[in-house]
Amino acid sequence: MYGIEASIITVEVNITAGLHSYIVGLPDNAVKESLRRIESAIAAIGLRMPRQKIVINLAPADIRKEGSSYDLSIAIGILSSSRQIEPDIIGEYILLGELSLDGTIQSVKGVLPIAVQAKKEGYKGIVLPRTNAREAAVVSGLHIVGVDRLEQVVAFFRDQSTIESTVVDVEEEFLCKINTYDIDFADVKGQENIKRALEIAAAGGHNVILIGPPGAGKTMLAKRLPTILPPLSLEESLETTKIHSVAGQLHSSESLLSIRPFRAPHHTISDVALVGGGSNPQPGEISLAHNGVLFLDELPEFKRTVLEVMRQPLESRYITISRAKFTVDYPASFVLIAAMNPCPCGYYNHPDKDCVCGSAAVQRYLSKVSGPLLDRIDLHVEVTPVEFKELSSSRTAERSEDIRARVIQARRIQEKRFAQDDHVHCNAQMGSKSLREICQIDDTGRNLLKVAMERLHLSARAYDRILKVARTIADMDGSEYIQNQHLAEAIQFRSLDRENWAG
Repeated sequence: MYGIEASIITVEVNITAGLHSYIVGLPDNAVKESLRRIESAIAAIGLRMPRQKIVINLAPADIRKEGSSYDLSIAIGILSSSRQIEPDIIGEYILLGELSLDGTIQSVKGVLPIAVQAKKEGYKGIVLPRTNAREAAVVSGLHIVGVDRLEQVVAFFRDQSTIESTVVDVEEEFLCKINTYDIDFADVKGQENIKRALEIAAAGGHNVILIGPPGAGKTMLAKRLPTILPPLSLEESLETTKIHSVAGQLHSSESLLSIRPFRAPHHTISDVALVGGGSNPQPGEISLAHNGVLFLDELPEFKRTVLEVMRQPLESRYITISRAKFTVDYPASFVLIAAMNPCPCGYYNHPDKDCVCGSAAVQRYLSKVSGPLLDRIDLHVEVTPVEFKELSSSRTAERSEDIRARVIQARRIQEKRFAQDDHVHCNAQMGSKSLREICQIDDTGRNLLKVAMERLHLSARAYDRILKVARTIADMDGSEYIQNQHLAEAIQFRSLDRENWAG
């Protein structure tokens, strides 16, 4: 795997007179150890491991081979080279799977990108663990042979058994589960202004930070943001599923992700776990949240280095991981929603409870979140506690389904606007050139924005963000131009910028 793309490895086996077995082609320890597993598995199904010199080459030899998914292909190569299987049709199939000592075939990671690459290179089909078969069957036109044991693979290549190809109706699989959420905005009492902010965020793909005392409903609201986002398209679903497949996060019963991912890493997470990487690079939480939502609860509790490495992906919407011999890119287009208390005790600006923190402690707490990171968050929303009257009210709140309908309508306007740009799908993603053309304001609006920037000490990036949010609010109103009321509402969502937080 390179990022979320697969490359095909050819397993070559040569058996000659002599002793010992060798695996060449830059194998790691997991690949080198496979011979012990393979020998035991072959014996377990009543076949023989050749007692001669075995040389196994994994080509191309200049790519490092890692993991246990080569076990099955090496085993079949040995049986073919020793004429226990005729090699005629083996080359038409991709083989992958980890072998247990008794011949059982265990599941592997990254099956969907492998299936995509197999079809691209003209292979007839894939022989793989049954638990991975539905994932591979998402790619049509391949003979997907799901197996549980090594003897089934041997019988298949000896033409002694016919294994029906696993077939998945992609559209039915995708549509039957789309937008099936267990939670709903109707569960939230009150907080109408916060719901409005999250609706704007969903409509334009904007990032949000919620700041308020404990128990005000920040986490509850954040968890419901995916329920009002537009449904995944089939293309987005495939791309998101590929990332989860590479990371080994796809459940065996799933073939496609049909709802937008929601990732909520704990604040003790490392920077590599958040953005991806490692000696054998894997996608991080920001890539697993691709086309979905990344929720960072208790934002100031995250290590500063962890938050700072996220600044570049928030702008570019992908993360590049560079190593000495290669570079991989992982997509990372997500909606960030962060939540935090206003001070260490949590009750700064609380209407009923007194804050016990001094102003210096409040400033120190808030300064854990850097200005450049805050600049990249479009909507700053103050969350206040819900009053008892609202909590005990029997009035039913608006459902996610109704809010989503308005969000979808706003997104359709944006899709039409950016139809000529393959890399921009919503207002939050537009670049500087598009911003100047699309987000034009009149003299009154310009004066309003000038006063706001001077009083709130906003940066040029914050200026752009306000215009993007105002454009989204105008789209929600069905307005062709940004009106002053749209601009005023967008400015209101910057009122928690650094200079204003602690008075």
